[in-house]
Amino acid sequence: MVKAAFKVRHITQRYLRPPGALKEKDFIGRCIRCNQCAEICPNNCIKFFGSENGADSMGTPYITPREKACILCMKCGDVCPTGAIKPIKRELEPIVQYVEMGKARVDEQLCLSYQGKSCGVCYRACPLADTAIKVGYMEQPTVLDACVGCGLCERSCIQIPQAIKVIPNHLLASQLKATHLKERRSGDNDVQIIKFK
Repeated sequence: MVKAAFKVRHITQRYLRPPGALKEKDFIGRCIRCNQCAEICPNNCIKFFGSENGADSMGTPYITPREKACILCMKCGDVCPTGAIKPIKRELEPIVQYVEMGKARVDEQLCLSYQGKSCGVCYRACPLADTAIKVGYMEQPTVLDACVGCGLCERSCIQIPQAIKVIPNHLLASQLKATHLKERRSGDNDVQIIKFK
C-alpha cells in the first residue's frame, strides 16, 4: 500500500519509435538523447519526449503519425552513434525485414471505402503499396503482414477520426502478452488472435 502511494504515474500516448529502433527497453537504455536522428530527418517527423511519457523516456525520439509520419528515408539509423536505431538500407527487403514501428489497423466502421464511397488515400500514401497494404473492391484497404508501421496511411486518412491507425510495436507486444496471460489463467485452449486488416 505504501508503494502504491509513491508510485510515479505517467500518461502514455500512442507513439512510434523511428525506423530501425531497438525494442523499447533496449532502445531507452541505449539512446543517449543526442537528437541527431531528428536533425537528419528530411520530413521533420521526429520529436522528443519531455516528462509526459515518464522519466525513462525523457529526451528520447518519437513520431506521432497523425501529425507527421515517417517517409522511410532510413537516414536516422545512419547517424545514430549508439545503435539505438539500427542502420537499414533504403531498399524494400531490408525495410520489410528489419523495420518494426507498428502495424496499421483499419476501422471498417469509419473507412469510407467500406461505407460504399471509394477512397484509397491510405493505399496511395503507402511507400510499400501492394507489399504492406492492398486494396480490393471500392478501394477497401487490407493491411498485410509486411506493414512496418511508418504511419503515412494514418497521416493521409481523410476521415476524422481517422479510419486507419498504426498500433505501435511496444503496444502490440503488451497486447500479445496480456492475451497470453489471459489464455494461461483461463486454461482455455482456444487461442486468441489479434487480427489486423
